Amino acid sequence: MAHCPNCGTEVKNEELYCVKCGEKLPEDLNRRVAAPSSTGFNKWWVIPITTFVVSILLIIGYYFLLENQITKARQTYAKGVELAEDGQFSEARDTFLDALKYKDKFPAASQNAQFMEIAEEIRRLLNSSDQLKKDGEYQEALNLITDAEGKLNNYKGTVVNQLLDQIVQQRNDIKVAQLTYKLEQKPSVQDLKSLLWQAEAIQSEEANEIVQSIRKRIIDYSYSNANEKLKMNQFSDALAFVEDGLKYAPDSSKLKSLKTTIEKEKVAFETEQQQRIQQALNAAEKERERNKNDAVEIVSVQTKLDDYGDLVVKGEIKSVATVPIYSVTVIYHLIDKDGHTQLTNEVYVYPDTLFPDETGNFEFTHYDIDEELKADVEKVTWFLDSP
Repeated sequence: MAHCPNCGTEVKNEELYCVKCGEKLPEDLNRRVAAPSSTGFNKWWVIPITTFVVSILLIIGYYFLLENQITKARQTYAKGVELAEDGQFSEARDTFLDALKYKDKFPAASQNAQFMEIAEEIRRLLNSSDQLKKDGEYQEALNLITDAEGKLNNYKGTVVNQLLDQIVQQRNDIKVAQLTYKLEQKPSVQDLKSLLWQAEAIQSEEANEIVQSIRKRIIDYSYSNANEKLKMNQFSDALAFVEDGLKYAPDSSKLKSLKTTIEKEKVAFETEQQQRIQQALNAAEKERERNKNDAVEIVSVQTKLDDYGDLVVKGEIKSVATVPIYSVTVIYHLIDKDGHTQLTNEVYVYPDTLFPDETGNFEFTHYDIDEELKADVEKVTWFLDSP
């Protein structure tokens, strides 16, 4: 199509002048093309302008499409996080992989998808360790717990903290089960001391109950042996038993009271040995006089087998004296059902000093007796704070 080079108006091949602007047209038909002018539009600009507009529209469309994909990726990722925090690791992994379909360069989704596989592996290890615990394979179960914990190195976050809490809880459960089993085997007192440290290292209510149980056995053992040594005036050995027991039960009022008794007895024995001999001779007579005057009355005496099959003698006395008395001892016989005396024993009352109308207690564990016997109190002895 020919055009006027001056104004761009369409002209015919046989025309010599432009019908619009009146300019003479070039004789060479190839030169009859539209040229820019201030009075018309060059139609040759239509194609590039159209191409530019379409390109802009395509870019805008692609931008909105990309934004939509990113939004979906983020929403899917957030859903994966919720599933992971809810413990649904397999579903969370699939959801993170779906997020990668919307946005392939999504490092957080990729890393979380990989971590979900680790979380699944940790869950399998925890389940396996639980079964090993039920089977009594405690060390193997603890090894799996260690393996599970190691897989969380260099990771942090809410899910990691949840898994760590589960690992700590399960490790404590296994250790408690292991301790319970060892206690059922009736360990020696020396072994009990080792088990006590292990139990104290476990932060759980069940472990605390085990701690209290072990401490009671150590206290009873220390008290009974110290009491035996005290009766033989072996004060250093008696104190050694008490102080060893206080290492494991520092708040035991029972052992503290016995320690006070031992120290008083030791000082009196070392500084006034001759006087103690005479005092001991007079004590027998005073004892008979006080018994006649009800200086001390027996409130209760009972025997029973503890959880470990050892015979425990417990009792309570009341001072009806008019002055304080101290170093009170109770002598009793253990009598079987046929009325035969199986054993005679002497035990100190705590607290060491009893004031008028005050009550005291005594307790002794016979580790070598595993049958129920009746305790019959023969007599009670004491010393007076004043002459």
